[in-house]
Amino acid sequence: MTILAIGAAPISAAHAEWIEGSSKHFVVYADDSPAHVKEMTSNLERFDKAVRTVLKLKEPDVSPEARVTVFVLPSIDDVQKMLGARGKNVAGYYRNDGPAPIAFVPKNSGNDSSQTPATILRHEYTHHVMRSSWGDVTFPTWFSEGFAELFATAKSTSDGGIIIGAVPLYRAYGIDRMNDMPIERLTSGPPNYKDALQGQEFYGRAWLLTHYLIFDKDRAKQLADYISAINAGKPAKEAEALLGLNSTLDLKMNGYGARRTLPSAALSASQLPIGEVSTRPLTPGEAATISVQMRSKNGVDQKLAQEVVAQARTAAAPFPNDPAAQNELAEAEYDAGNYAASEAAADRALAANPKSVHALVYKGMAQGTIAEKAGVTDPAVWTAVRRWYLAANKLEPLYAYPVQLYYESFLAAKQVPTRAAKDALLYGYQLAPQNLTIRQEAARILIDDGKLKAARIALEPIAFDEDPSPLVDAAKKAIAALDANDGAAALEALKPAPPEKPGDKPGEKKKS
Repeated sequence: MTILAIGAAPISAAHAEWIEGSSKHFVVYADDSPAHVKEMTSNLERFDKAVRTVLKLKEPDVSPEARVTVFVLPSIDDVQKMLGARGKNVAGYYRNDGPAPIAFVPKNSGNDSSQTPATILRHEYTHHVMRSSWGDVTFPTWFSEGFAELFATAKSTSDGGIIIGAVPLYRAYGIDRMNDMPIERLTSGPPNYKDALQGQEFYGRAWLLTHYLIFDKDRAKQLADYISAINAGKPAKEAEALLGLNSTLDLKMNGYGARRTLPSAALSASQLPIGEVSTRPLTPGEAATISVQMRSKNGVDQKLAQEVVAQARTAAAPFPNDPAAQNELAEAEYDAGNYAASEAAADRALAANPKSVHALVYKGMAQGTIAEKAGVTDPAVWTAVRRWYLAANKLEPLYAYPVQLYYESFLAAKQVPTRAAKDALLYGYQLAPQNLTIRQEAARILIDDGKLKAARIALEPIAFDEDPSPLVDAAKKAIAALDANDGAAALEALKPAPPEKPGDKPGEKKKS
């Protein structure tokens, strides 16, 4: 879910004891006890292992900078405030349009005891695994959401195992609502539901259909053929015929859901080994700026950027030698369009920690934007800008953001990207296939290289993204052009967006 928070209120950290949980795939921030944060982080790692085991996925190499950052907020109300105008009926969400994935979940889930923060987070993390592991595979919305619900209800056993496939009781209202959510509507595209009850119907029926198709041996192959047909560009009716998406299937789904017990997948503790999980209290500078970090990472518009930077200046002022506090200030100043101030804060962060990848990146971004806005074309200036990205890449070669910025610096300088820059971006595409902006940039390069089929594969997940945006519209137009074997028209559809305004970062999907 890629959404702008409009007017999001800051989360107070004045009297909080914020703890960081750290593991191979996750960084968790919560105002909670170290023991609870460690348990939460360990459970996430164990869940990651379970998902990859069930799906027979290889264990990826992950840069610490590219881990999923999870912010645990006090309540669902706080999550909705962070999300802003589109936060109604949302209990937790995940974003993958920035340098690294982030998730916001509530510590307390209100009166709906079945949909716990852990359930919400498992749902969102399943989306992450799907997008990062199967980045070149397009899934219809009903399956993507149903699949996430299938894993969201994972149950831990007393011996440390996990069972996948339990009924999401918090979707009970919608599971059997065949008349209100017939299969033709369920599978017709993005849900566009009007209220919470329609949302329950969509998610409940999506879960039931996905559970039925995956656990029924005869149907599992039909599901695979259906998804293959979608990704081969087959007409919708032809793909749907492979799955038998009709009223008869609706009735069979209801019969399946009415069974006394449903099948599940059980994993023992021995199948779920995890690595080290550590916790630590935040430094005073980190704790003072945790709210700034959340708001900046969540995304700002021009108005909100001014509010956040004012908060950042106040919070970071007592900590001029704390690299974390200065990093948050550098980001907030950049978002507000104060590029010299951003560079100065990045310098302070680097003085305290010369290996701060975040500071190296913002040093380059600030210098690059200053040069771009001044119309600088001197190659020496841009070479100096790129050195910061190369330094960040040297420290974290598995982190896609520095190589993405390296490539984009040629566009900002109005220079033709070198072959090395193009190859760097394509490498970033392999590292972060879930990042839609990188996918679009990779598609442009692939079209230039005459690899139209590969470009179409890169664009398909963008076109199917559930959140409307200029990026989605451009991908749909480009795919239509590629299907007509018109690479020039596809490139025209994918022309780089106008220069960033304050509040937009390089390398991120344009916020609407």
